Amino acid sequence: MIDLYYAPTPNGWKISIMLEECEIDYKVITVNLGKGDQFKPDFLKISPNNRMPVIVDHEHMIDDQPLSIFESGAILMYLGEKAGKFFPQESPYKERVLEWLFWQVGGLGPMAGQVSHFVNYAPNFPGDHTYSEKRYKNEYDRLLGVMDNVLNEREYLAGNYSIADMASFPWITAYKRYEVDLDSFSNVRRWFDDIKSRPAVRKGIEVGKEKRNFGKGITKEGLKTMFSQDSKSIAEMAKDKNK
Repeated sequence: MIDLYYAPTPNGWKISIMLEECEIDYKVITVNLGKGDQFKPDFLKISPNNRMPVIVDHEHMIDDQPLSIFESGAILMYLGEKAGKFFPQESPYKERVLEWLFWQVGGLGPMAGQVSHFVNYAPNFPGDHTYSEKRYKNEYDRLLGVMDNVLNEREYLAGNYSIADMASFPWITAYKRYEVDLDSFSNVRRWFDDIKSRPAVRKGIEVGKEKRNFGKGITKEGLKTMFSQDSKSIAEMAKDKNK
Protein backbone atom coordinates (compact mmCIF):
# COMPACT_ATOMS: atom_id res chain seq x y z
CA MET A 1 0.00 0.00 0.00
CA ILE A 2 1.17 3.49 -0.87
CA ASP A 3 0.12 6.62 0.99
CA LEU A 4 -0.31 9.56 -1.38
CA TYR A 5 -0.09 12.98 0.23
CA TYR A 6 -2.11 14.96 -2.22
CA ALA A 7 -4.02 18.06 -3.24
CA PRO A 8 -6.09 18.25 -6.46
CA THR A 9 -3.59 20.23 -8.52
CA PRO A 10 -1.63 19.32 -11.66
CA ASN A 11 1.34 18.08 -9.62
CA GLY A 12 -0.96 15.92 -7.54
CA TRP A 13 -2.75 14.59 -10.61
CA LYS A 14 0.51 13.35 -12.09
CA ILE A 15 0.80 10.81 -9.30
CA SER A 16 -2.85 9.80 -8.98
CA ILE A 17 -2.87 9.17 -12.75
CA MET A 18 0.28 7.05 -12.57
CA LEU A 19 -1.03 5.02 -9.63
CA GLU A 20 -4.26 4.38 -11.51
CA GLU A 21 -2.41 3.46 -14.71
CA CYS A 22 -0.23 0.98 -12.81
CA GLU A 23 -3.17 -0.34 -10.76
CA ILE A 24 -1.24 0.16 -7.53
CA ASP A 25 -3.27 0.28 -4.32
CA TYR A 26 -3.01 3.66 -2.62
CA LYS A 27 -4.60 5.74 0.11
CA VAL A 28 -5.09 9.47 -0.36
CA ILE A 29 -4.07 11.76 2.50
CA THR A 30 -5.30 15.25 1.66
CA VAL A 31 -2.88 18.14 2.18
CA ASN A 32 -4.85 21.34 2.82
CA LEU A 33 -2.50 23.94 1.39
CA GLY A 34 -4.59 26.92 2.45
CA LYS A 35 -4.55 25.78 6.08
CA GLY A 36 -0.82 25.10 6.05
CA ASP A 37 -0.77 21.30 6.35
CA GLN A 38 2.45 21.40 4.30
CA PHE A 39 4.27 23.12 7.18
CA LYS A 40 3.41 20.58 9.87
CA PRO A 41 6.51 18.90 11.38
CA ASP A 42 5.37 15.38 10.47
CA PHE A 43 4.86 16.44 6.85
CA LEU A 44 8.21 18.23 6.70
CA LYS A 45 9.90 14.99 7.73
CA ILE A 46 8.84 13.43 4.42
CA SER A 47 8.77 16.63 2.35
CA PRO A 48 11.42 19.11 3.53
CA ASN A 49 10.50 21.43 0.66
CA ASN A 50 6.99 21.75 2.17
CA ARG A 51 5.35 20.75 -1.10
CA MET A 52 3.11 17.92 -2.20
CA PRO A 53 2.85 15.33 -3.69
CA VAL A 54 4.67 12.84 -1.51
CA ILE A 55 4.36 9.08 -1.42
CA VAL A 56 5.14 6.66 1.38
CA ASP A 57 5.61 3.07 0.21
CA HIS A 58 4.87 0.67 3.06
CA GLU A 59 6.15 -2.25 0.98
CA HIS A 60 9.64 -0.73 0.76
CA MET A 61 11.25 -0.54 4.20
CA ILE A 62 14.51 1.27 4.94
CA ASP A 63 15.87 0.88 8.50
CA ASP A 64 12.42 -0.31 9.61
CA GLN A 65 10.78 2.79 8.11
CA PRO A 66 8.69 2.91 4.92
CA LEU A 67 10.35 4.71 2.04
CA SER A 68 9.09 8.25 1.42
CA ILE A 69 9.69 10.22 -1.79
CA PHE A 70 8.92 13.85 -2.57
CA GLU A 71 9.12 15.70 -5.92
CA SER A 72 6.69 14.52 -8.60
CA GLY A 73 9.35 13.62 -11.17
CA ALA A 74 11.21 11.42 -8.69
CA ILE A 75 7.94 9.77 -7.67
CA LEU A 76 7.01 9.01 -11.28
CA MET A 77 10.41 7.44 -11.91
CA TYR A 78 10.15 5.34 -8.75
CA LEU A 79 6.65 4.12 -9.56
CA GLY A 80 7.64 3.36 -13.15
CA GLU A 81 10.53 1.22 -11.93
CA LYS A 82 8.42 -0.40 -9.22
CA ALA A 83 5.61 -1.37 -11.59
CA GLY A 84 7.80 -1.98 -14.63
CA LYS A 85 5.50 0.22 -16.69
CA PHE A 86 5.66 3.53 -18.58
CA PHE A 87 9.36 4.09 -17.86
CA PRO A 88 11.57 1.96 -20.13
CA GLN A 89 15.00 1.09 -18.78
CA GLU A 90 16.69 0.42 -22.13
CA SER A 91 18.74 3.03 -23.96
CA PRO A 92 17.87 5.25 -25.84
CA TYR A 93 14.20 4.92 -24.80
CA LYS A 94 14.93 5.71 -21.15
CA GLU A 95 16.83 8.86 -22.10
CA ARG A 96 13.99 10.05 -24.36
CA VAL A 97 11.52 9.73 -21.48
CA LEU A 98 13.89 11.51 -19.09
CA GLU A 99 14.41 14.37 -21.54
CA TRP A 100 10.70 15.13 -21.66
CA LEU A 101 10.08 14.43 -18.00
CA PHE A 102 12.73 16.99 -17.03
CA TRP A 103 11.45 19.36 -19.71
CA GLN A 104 8.13 19.28 -17.88
CA VAL A 105 9.40 19.62 -14.32
CA GLY A 106 11.84 22.37 -15.29
CA GLY A 107 9.78 24.24 -17.87
CA LEU A 108 6.15 23.45 -18.62
CA GLY A 109 5.12 22.97 -14.99
CA PRO A 110 6.78 26.06 -13.51
CA MET A 111 5.65 28.33 -16.35
CA ALA A 112 2.06 27.02 -16.34
CA GLY A 113 2.10 27.30 -12.56
CA GLN A 114 2.96 30.99 -12.83
CA VAL A 115 0.17 31.50 -15.37
CA SER A 116 -2.19 29.82 -12.91
CA HIS A 117 -0.99 32.09 -10.11
CA PHE A 118 -1.54 35.31 -12.04
CA VAL A 119 -4.89 34.16 -13.46
CA ASN A 120 -6.35 32.60 -10.31
CA TYR A 121 -4.65 34.24 -7.31
CA ALA A 122 -2.88 37.50 -8.21
CA PRO A 123 -6.19 39.40 -8.52
CA ASN A 124 -6.44 39.02 -4.74
CA PHE A 125 -3.28 41.12 -4.31
CA PRO A 126 -2.87 44.84 -5.01
CA GLY A 127 -0.89 46.13 -7.96
CA ASP A 128 -0.77 45.85 -11.73
CA HIS A 129 0.07 42.30 -12.75
CA THR A 130 -0.38 42.81 -16.49
CA TYR A 131 3.27 42.40 -17.45
CA SER A 132 3.80 39.34 -15.26
CA GLU A 133 0.70 37.58 -16.56
CA LYS A 134 1.62 38.33 -20.19
CA ARG A 135 5.22 37.20 -19.64
CA TYR A 136 4.19 33.77 -18.37
CA LYS A 137 1.35 33.33 -20.84
CA ASN A 138 3.81 33.98 -23.68
CA GLU A 139 6.24 31.40 -22.32
CA TYR A 140 3.44 28.87 -21.87
CA ASP A 141 2.49 29.50 -25.50
CA ARG A 142 6.10 28.95 -26.58
CA LEU A 143 6.23 25.63 -24.73
CA LEU A 144 3.00 24.49 -26.34
CA GLY A 145 4.68 25.22 -29.67
CA VAL A 146 7.61 23.01 -28.67
CA MET A 147 5.19 20.22 -27.82
CA ASP A 148 3.29 20.69 -31.05
CA ASN A 149 6.45 20.36 -33.12
CA VAL A 150 7.59 17.13 -31.51
CA LEU A 151 4.09 15.64 -31.53
CA ASN A 152 4.00 16.22 -35.26
CA GLU A 153 6.62 13.49 -35.51
CA ARG A 154 5.41 11.01 -32.89
CA GLU A 155 2.28 9.93 -31.08
CA TYR A 156 3.55 10.74 -27.59
CA LEU A 157 6.32 12.95 -26.25
CA ALA A 158 8.95 10.21 -25.99
CA GLY A 159 7.48 7.94 -28.66
CA ASN A 160 5.35 5.58 -26.56
CA TYR A 161 2.98 6.62 -23.78
CA SER A 162 5.09 7.21 -20.67
CA ILE A 163 5.53 9.09 -17.42
CA ALA A 164 6.58 12.08 -19.53
CA ASP A 165 3.05 12.33 -20.91
CA MET A 166 1.49 11.82 -17.47
CA ALA A 167 3.66 14.64 -16.12
CA SER A 168 2.74 17.07 -18.91
CA PHE A 169 -0.95 16.34 -19.42
CA PRO A 170 -2.22 17.89 -16.16
CA TRP A 171 -0.58 21.21 -17.04
CA ILE A 172 -2.60 21.39 -20.27
CA THR A 173 -6.00 20.74 -18.67
CA ALA A 174 -6.54 24.39 -17.69
CA TYR A 175 -5.88 25.78 -21.19
CA LYS A 176 -9.31 27.46 -21.30
CA ARG A 177 -8.65 29.30 -18.04
CA TYR A 178 -5.31 30.39 -19.50
CA GLU A 179 -7.15 31.73 -22.59
CA VAL A 180 -5.35 29.37 -24.95
CA ASP A 181 -6.87 28.19 -28.23
CA LEU A 182 -5.68 24.60 -28.08
CA ASP A 183 -6.96 23.96 -31.60
CA SER A 184 -4.18 26.24 -32.85
CA PHE A 185 -1.79 23.51 -31.64
CA SER A 186 -3.37 20.67 -33.57
CA ASN A 187 -0.87 18.01 -32.54
CA VAL A 188 -1.15 18.94 -28.86
CA ARG A 189 -4.94 18.83 -29.22
CA ARG A 190 -4.79 15.32 -30.69
CA TRP A 191 -2.40 14.18 -27.93
CA PHE A 192 -4.50 15.84 -25.21
CA ASP A 193 -7.76 14.28 -26.37
CA ASP A 194 -6.12 10.87 -26.67
CA ILE A 195 -4.75 10.94 -23.12
CA LYS A 196 -7.93 12.45 -21.69
CA SER A 197 -9.88 9.44 -23.02
CA ARG A 198 -7.82 6.93 -21.01
CA PRO A 199 -9.93 5.48 -18.15
CA ALA A 200 -7.05 5.62 -15.65
CA VAL A 201 -6.40 9.27 -16.49
CA ARG A 202 -10.04 10.20 -16.00
CA LYS A 203 -10.08 8.36 -12.67
CA GLY A 204 -6.84 9.99 -11.52
CA ILE A 205 -8.09 13.49 -12.35
CA GLU A 206 -11.26 12.89 -10.36
CA VAL A 207 -9.40 12.26 -7.09
CA GLY A 208 -10.28 15.05 -4.67
CA LYS A 209 -12.39 16.86 -7.26
CA GLU A 210 -14.71 18.25 -4.59
CA LYS A 211 -11.78 20.14 -3.01
CA ARG A 212 -10.77 22.17 -6.08
CA ASN A 213 -11.38 25.90 -5.91
CA PHE A 214 -9.10 27.62 -8.49
CA GLY A 215 -8.53 30.40 -5.99
CA LYS A 216 -12.22 31.07 -5.40
CA GLY A 217 -13.37 31.51 -1.83
CA ILE A 218 -9.88 31.35 -0.38
CA THR A 219 -9.42 33.45 2.75
CA LYS A 220 -6.86 36.20 3.24
CA GLU A 221 -5.15 33.97 5.77
CA GLY A 222 -5.07 31.16 3.22
CA LEU A 223 -3.51 33.45 0.62
CA LYS A 224 -0.88 34.52 3.12
CA THR A 225 -0.14 30.91 4.02
CA MET A 226 0.29 29.88 0.40
CA PHE A 227 2.06 32.88 -1.13
CA SER A 228 3.69 35.08 1.50
CA GLN A 229 6.24 32.75 3.04
CA ASP A 230 10.00 33.04 3.36
CA SER A 231 12.56 30.94 5.21
CA LYS A 232 11.97 32.71 8.54
CA SER A 233 8.19 32.56 8.44
CA ILE A 234 8.25 28.87 7.51
CA ALA A 235 10.56 28.11 10.42
CA GLU A 236 8.23 29.98 12.78
CA MET A 237 5.17 28.25 11.37
CA ALA A 238 6.78 24.85 11.87
CA LYS A 239 7.50 25.76 15.50
CA ASP A 240 3.91 26.85 16.07
CA LYS A 241 2.49 23.67 14.58
CA ASN A 242 4.83 21.58 16.73
CA LYS A 243 3.38 22.98 19.96
